[in-house]
Amino acid sequence: MELDPVLLSRMQFAFVVSFHAIFPVFTIGLASYIAVLEGIFYRTANPEWERLSMFWTKVFAVVFGMGVVSGIVMSFQFGTNWSSFSQAAANFMGPVLSYEVITAFFLEAAFLGVLLFGRDKVAPGVHLFAALMVALGTFVSSFWILATNSWMHTPDGVMYFSGMYQVTSWTEAIFNPSFPYRFAHFALASFLTGGFVVAGVSAYYLINNRAVSANKKALSMCMWMLLIATPAQLVIGDMHGLNTLEHQPTKVAAMEGNWERQSGAPLLLFAIPDQANQTNHYELGIPGLASYLLKHDVEGEVPGVSEVPRAEQPPVAIVFWSFRIMVGLGVLMIGFAAAGLLLRLRGTLYSNRYFLHGLRAMAVAPFLAVLAGWITTEVGRAPWLIYGEMTHAEGVTPSLTGGMALFTLIGYILVYAVIFVSGLYYITQIVRAGLEGEVTADVEDDADRPMRPLSAAHTAFDGDGPEVRS
Repeated sequence: MELDPVLLSRMQFAFVVSFHAIFPVFTIGLASYIAVLEGIFYRTANPEWERLSMFWTKVFAVVFGMGVVSGIVMSFQFGTNWSSFSQAAANFMGPVLSYEVITAFFLEAAFLGVLLFGRDKVAPGVHLFAALMVALGTFVSSFWILATNSWMHTPDGVMYFSGMYQVTSWTEAIFNPSFPYRFAHFALASFLTGGFVVAGVSAYYLINNRAVSANKKALSMCMWMLLIATPAQLVIGDMHGLNTLEHQPTKVAAMEGNWERQSGAPLLLFAIPDQANQTNHYELGIPGLASYLLKHDVEGEVPGVSEVPRAEQPPVAIVFWSFRIMVGLGVLMIGFAAAGLLLRLRGTLYSNRYFLHGLRAMAVAPFLAVLAGWITTEVGRAPWLIYGEMTHAEGVTPSLTGGMALFTLIGYILVYAVIFVSGLYYITQIVRAGLEGEVTADVEDDADRPMRPLSAAHTAFDGDGPEVRS
C-alpha cells in the first residue's frame, strides 16, 4: 500500500496543532485571571487573593511550559512538510511569525520570571505589572498567530508573482476579512476555558470543604464572568459564521449539511451525510431555521456543497458533526452560567452539590469545544491550504515520502504522550496540594516586604461582591 505524504502531513500537523492548541487557549484566560487576582490583592492586601494567585500561577507555569514545548515544532513543520507553501508565502508568513516571537514570547518569558520568583524580591507594584505584562503577552501572541491563520482562510493584501505572494498592503494582509471575528472568538474561548477550569477546581475544593472562603471568592468571580462571556460567545460566533458565509460559502454549506442551494433551508439537528451520493440520510431538522440564522430570513437562500466540484469539497461528515459538537457544548456552557445565577439568587451557589459536581465535569468542556471548532474551521477549508489559491497537494514538500511523514508522525505521538502525562502529573500534584500549600506572610512578617499603597477606605471582597469598609 502506497502511503500518501499529503494526507499523512495533514494528519501530522493536525495532531501537533490539536495537542498544542489546548494549552494556549487555557493560559491566555488564566493569565488574565491571575492579573485580576494580583490587582485585587494589591488594593486590598487580603491574603486569600494572594493565595489564589500563587496557586494558579503554579498551574500557569506548568501549562505554559507544555505549550512552548509542544508548539515549537510547528514552525519546523512548515519547512519539513510544507516547504512549497512556505516558499510561496514567505514574504508574509516570515515577518508575521517573527513579530510574534519578538513582541510576545520575549515579553511573556521575561515577566513570567518576575511573576514566578519575584513576589518577595520586587515592589508589589512591579509584581502586579509583571502579571499584567504576562497577560498582555499572551494576547499579543494570539494576535499574530490568528492573523497568520486568518490570512490563509481569507488571503488579502497580496499579489502572486513569480511563484511567491508579494505583500501589497500589510494592513489588509494582517487585518484580513476574517481576522477580527476569529480573534474575538478565540479570546472569548480563552476566557471560557480559564473560567470553567477555575470554577471546576474551586467546586472540587468546596465539595471537599477545603479553603472554603478563598474558593468561594474564586467560584463567584468565575460565574459572574461566565454569565457575560458565554452569551457573548454565541453572538460573536454568529457574526463569525456570517463572515464565513460571505468568504467561504462551501464550508458553511458543509457545516449545515446542505448539498443543494435552497431557500428555506432547515437547521439539521441530526443527519448522516453521504458524500458519495451528495445527500443526507435520516435527516431531522427545523424547517427554515438555517436560512433564518444565516440570512435573517426564513426564505433566505443557502448555498450547497454540490455547487463546487467534488475535488474542492471538504469532508462534509467531519465538518457537520464537529460543528454540532462545538455548538452543543457552547449551549451547555450557557446553561451552566444561567444555572449559576439562579443558584446565587437562591443562596445555594456554594452548597448545591449537584451543580458543583457538574462544574467539575464541565472543566473539560471548553477544551473539547475548542478542538471541535478548530476541526470545523480547518477541515472545512479543505482542500485549500490558502483558500482559493493553493491546495494542500500544491503546498506539500515535493521530496517528502509517505514513509517519512509516517515516521515523524509516530515520533510526535510518542514524545507528546510523554509531555502530556508528565504535565498532567505535575498539575495533579499541584491541585492535590491545594491552596493550603500556599503560605502567605503574616502581618508581623510584613515589615520586611515592600509596602503597597492603600486608600483610607479599601475594598474587601467577599464571595458575592465588594463590601466597602472604612
